[in-house]
Amino acid sequence: MAAYILRRLLLMIPTLIGVVTLTFVVTQFVPGGPVEQILTQMRHGGGRAEAGGAGGYHGSQGVDPQQVEQLKKQFGFDKPPLVRYATMLKNYASFNLGQSYYQHQSVWAVIRSKLPVSITLGLWTVLLTYLIAVPLGISKAVRNGSRFDTATSVLVLTGYAIPGFVLGVLLLMLFGGGTLWQVFPMRGLTSDDFDQLSMTGKILDYLWHIALPVTAAVVGNFAIITILTKNTFLEEISRQYVLTARAKGAPQRDVLWKHVLRNAMIPLLTGLPAAFVGAFLNGNLLIETLFSLDGMGQLSYDSVIRRDYPVVLGSLYLFTLIGLVTKLIADVCYVLVDPRIQFDRLDR
Repeated sequence: MAAYILRRLLLMIPTLIGVVTLTFVVTQFVPGGPVEQILTQMRHGGGRAEAGGAGGYHGSQGVDPQQVEQLKKQFGFDKPPLVRYATMLKNYASFNLGQSYYQHQSVWAVIRSKLPVSITLGLWTVLLTYLIAVPLGISKAVRNGSRFDTATSVLVLTGYAIPGFVLGVLLLMLFGGGTLWQVFPMRGLTSDDFDQLSMTGKILDYLWHIALPVTAAVVGNFAIITILTKNTFLEEISRQYVLTARAKGAPQRDVLWKHVLRNAMIPLLTGLPAAFVGAFLNGNLLIETLFSLDGMGQLSYDSVIRRDYPVVLGSLYLFTLIGLVTKLIADVCYVLVDPRIQFDRLDR
């Protein structure tokens, strides 16, 4: 196991370098960089710019060349691309993600300030999805082909077919004061007087605020876990060891919970770390925008639009690293849950 984990850790290095290199190269060819955007604003301010924002930039015409050089030096574009690339890799090796161009703080600080929102959405999404979808999938497998199975399949597939942001709009219209009832707040994770509330009041206020966005984010995830659980249980129920246990007179409950459950839960348990990390790192731009939540989804979008390259590259590097480590943890979970799996076979 130790040798396998070491090999996987070493393989992460070229993967990280490849992802960062590809993103760095792309940013060199994307028009409307930070220097161009500021020059466009300066030309707009001077009354000499055409309409169209950053797309209206036509070189540094009408701007003092010294100002152009100062801007390039400020953002580090006075150095050749290879020099900037080598410096970036050196900094990333020591986990120095650099400084944001526009937020006047480190990329680490920017990411930390946005993570609570994304962790909230991700944690509740994964937790509710597994707590509801897994028991539902087991019930569907036990009652396969029944009216209950058919009705719940229609419900979960309908929820899967409705985009999260569409459901969010509907929830706001119904319960957020948009059209009918003002039951839940329309924005933020807490109220303005959150610090003055008691502990119970803070918990209730927090749950009150996240009810709509979490509902919009979680409904579409039920179908995948539910159907996966059902199919996995059906496959295990048809195996020989289950038939043998039943032939020996073992109660149905014991067969289901003592024998089938452990084997059927392997793909669900091993996928749990990746599901959780993916849920809160990816962020949900539309849900966050709709409910005015300032999380990682909104940060990623704003960073790309504003060409805040340190934030774009730094967050991509960090999340790629976390994703690779999470994948390794999932592989280790396979062995912990199912001793039949050997690491030497995974390398083949």
